[in-house]
Amino acid sequence: MDLPVVDLAPYLRAAAGDAAPAGEEELRALCATVSASLQDTGALLVMDPRCSAVDNDHFLDVVERYFARSADTKRLQERPHLHYQVGVTPEGVEVPRSLVDKNMQEKIRCMPEEFQPATPKGPDAKWRYMWRVGPRPANTRFKELNSEPVIPEGLPEWKETMDSWGSKMISAIEVVAEMAAIGFGLSKDAFTSLMKEGPHLLAPTGSDLQRHRSRAIGHCMVLFLCHCMPSIQTSTSDARADGLGINDDFVLHEDVPKLDQYFFLYVSTS
Repeated sequence: MDLPVVDLAPYLRAAAGDAAPAGEEELRALCATVSASLQDTGALLVMDPRCSAVDNDHFLDVVERYFARSADTKRLQERPHLHYQVGVTPEGVEVPRSLVDKNMQEKIRCMPEEFQPATPKGPDAKWRYMWRVGPRPANTRFKELNSEPVIPEGLPEWKETMDSWGSKMISAIEVVAEMAAIGFGLSKDAFTSLMKEGPHLLAPTGSDLQRHRSRAIGHCMVLFLCHCMPSIQTSTSDARADGLGINDDFVLHEDVPKLDQYFFLYVSTS
């Protein structure tokens, strides 16, 4: 699967009023590329000049220090009564959809053997931290989705780092949403108007690779797999290890490339 890489810079310049009229055709073609990729593959690589590898590295430094803490220390940020919508979700809580969804199990069985994903037999071996980003609605019937953030003790830079990196990711997603709408022939705000004051999540994930060596299946160590995504778009930034791949109904594709300043976006279909 050859995903297009879309540079958001031309669109950002046009939005700021810096683009020449002659560039309108180029912008329309760029928007068409975005909408076509999301429609055909559900995925897209974008480069945002407002983000840097330094920003991403700082974010990773902070979350790595958090996930290196003991399980008992991390559990102080656990909020099961809020359905884990803020704070930390410990390993062993989330269960892969492939364990309970008969239709998905049948799809996997029907795939060519060489493309079938390795499927773990138990719950996820990951910790995930849920951090709300962006403004909340003044009135809401869904308090669990708009609860106050949980801030770990001993990490004074946590809130600023999470808010800053989360805002950058949302900003990129909003631009992609506008470009996709234009590419589909809709009004520019067709998607972003639905995203306003939504329960946007920054959800860094970490696992103890030494502890979970026994989960290796062949040359793969499967830490989590196949979950329902209620989001209109999900964005992933560069990690410090390989392993993020794309799987459609038939083929397990190449790993998503590791590239500075790039976000990998995918659209939920579940």
